[in-house]
Amino acid sequence: MQNLDKIDLLSGLTAQERADIAAKCVWRTYGANEQILERSTDSRDMYFVVTGSVNIVNYGVSGREVTYATVGEGQYFGELSAIDGRARSANVVASSRCLLASLSPELFRDLLMRNPKIMMAVLQRLARIIRINDDRILDLSTLGAVQRVCQELLRMAEADPVTANSWLIYPMPTQSVIASRVSTTRETVARVLGQLGHEGMVLKKGKTLYLKDKGAIEDYIKTLAMTPSQASR
Repeated sequence: MQNLDKIDLLSGLTAQERADIAAKCVWRTYGANEQILERSTDSRDMYFVVTGSVNIVNYGVSGREVTYATVGEGQYFGELSAIDGRARSANVVASSRCLLASLSPELFRDLLMRNPKIMMAVLQRLARIIRINDDRILDLSTLGAVQRVCQELLRMAEADPVTANSWLIYPMPTQSVIASRVSTTRETVARVLGQLGHEGMVLKKGKTLYLKDKGAIEDYIKTLAMTPSQASR
């Protein structure tokens, strides 16, 4: 399926325009856990995720993995290097089998210049990334591990399209990925999810985590802030 019809960023283009871009892309399939990009590599291409998903990760000096985000089907990554021409700021690893289409930085910048709406969408995405990272920096500085896990769940949750006043996370990342995002252990994430489930605040069904009481989770975070024993990271 070498077409870009499911790429959200390009949804405002005509089918022919998307086909023209697809013809200029380099297409490649990656297996789960296969390295796609390494930090500081010379590649500056922009990537569209046609199928599957990838993780944006970095590694500390001790080798500990830190996951920044998961980029799923219909999304894109690599825009920073394509825009400023500098080295990659993170590694990219396939989290499942995926089909990617890469576009040269010159063609990507030309696409932005010719399509103000696409340029604005990219700018808005970059602004969201900055805001999320600002929040995570604050969390690491002020919250304990349990609070950070709860905060990450709230951050990932989206409104349930079927049930009013309900929130869900789909697909639910693995416990290891969540642990990496908030700088804690998988065991801590498992313990927090078990506690929230026991208290009726969340419910796991298949690949979906339902947040049954978002307000209660927010109150739980505040309660932990008043408990010195929970300040551990």
